[in-house]
Amino acid sequence: MEPNTLFDAVLDEAGASHAGLAARINALGRARGMPLRYDRTAVTRWIKGQRPRGEVPDLIREVLGGLVQRPLTLADIGMDRGAVAQTAGTPLTGFVERATALWRADEQQRPHVRTAPVLTGPKAVMPLWEWENPPEDMDVSRTGVQRVTGADVAMLHAARAHYEELYRGAGGVATRDRVVGFLNSQAAPLLRGRYSDPLGRQLHRAVGALVGIAGICAYDTDAHGLAQRYFHQSLRLAKASGDRGLGACVVGMLVYQSLHLRDYRQAVAFAEAALRTAGHNVTPALAADLYAMQAKAYGRLGDRPSAHRCGRLAETAEQRIRAEEEPAETAYVQPGLVDVQLAEAFLSLGELRPALEHAVQAVSSPSHARGRVHRLAVLTHVELRRGEADHAATLAVRMVEQGRGMESQRLRDRFAAVRGQLAAYDSVLAVQAAGLIDELLRVPL
Repeated sequence: MEPNTLFDAVLDEAGASHAGLAARINALGRARGMPLRYDRTAVTRWIKGQRPRGEVPDLIREVLGGLVQRPLTLADIGMDRGAVAQTAGTPLTGFVERATALWRADEQQRPHVRTAPVLTGPKAVMPLWEWENPPEDMDVSRTGVQRVTGADVAMLHAARAHYEELYRGAGGVATRDRVVGFLNSQAAPLLRGRYSDPLGRQLHRAVGALVGIAGICAYDTDAHGLAQRYFHQSLRLAKASGDRGLGACVVGMLVYQSLHLRDYRQAVAFAEAALRTAGHNVTPALAADLYAMQAKAYGRLGDRPSAHRCGRLAETAEQRIRAEEEPAETAYVQPGLVDVQLAEAFLSLGELRPALEHAVQAVSSPSHARGRVHRLAVLTHVELRRGEADHAATLAVRMVEQGRGMESQRLRDRFAAVRGQLAAYDSVLAVQAAGLIDELLRVPL
């Protein structure tokens, strides 16, 4: 069930409590011969996505419209029967309202949004299908009050770079609320503003890239259902911008999430969709990462020939990377990223020699702080599989030292996995490394 963030937003604007709204609806129903007995728990269920039966949605619309002093439609409160759960399936104007309502609910830490379940089946695939296929947005101009300028778009790009750097250094836990707050205070008014079609496409691209960062931060805090919805929003904004390359980058984020959730076949399919649909708009850096993630997924599936084939494609694409020709969104594909992905692919297949070679190359390549920790963790896993416990323990100590201060659930998962493997060894160095990890994990995020 999809949370009804539009209804939640209008209810908040109206200033009515859950019990107060229920009482007003009951009173209006009785006046019209309808014996209703709703209470605050019913309103909570509506916020979580349940649609009341019969004429009740019209009563809710009427009551809320009176409280906010403007006419409302059922679509305005998210209770129109034709509403589509995925924001990707919504016309652009309606999409903006649904998207900004989600940002607002996230900033207010609404539990029904922050704990939203992961979408599966057709609901998970539909946003990609709609990104791939017509119709396109023929005109994204808008006639709002606030005039949007090129400087506003530049500010959004600068914000994206700032929050990405903060995420790399401090982790998603520390960064997430700041990104979402920025989306609410700065990006939402711009999307509702006044702009031409050309400027509007630049605006939607800039906001889409920023929403992708919000999704990454949610993913890094284990809010996977919310992260998925941010990625779907980012994909819809990318479509509105007309930038296929950005859309492929967003699909890449969904691939990473699919790998983490162990849906390896979906990871392969999503990566293939990005490569196929974006075509020549897929830059060498993005192609290298998509192929490397496919290799990793095939490795987890035990498909050795496909893993090797995708690994070769990833290495070939990596050789064509020219950093100065890549967009900001693929800057994360730094030297050694393909190596660490392939190291994990070979590790899954039990091919320890190539896994070691790639992991060593990844660790010896320059990277940002988060990347260094991740690479050390992978090399530690390889060495533990090889039975080199003392060297692995030394690497684990480096991993912990470089990971201190980062608030990231994904990195904590890495630390916990290494700790679990170190427990099989009783050497002095292994015990000491395990103790350091225990100390780090005792501090809550």
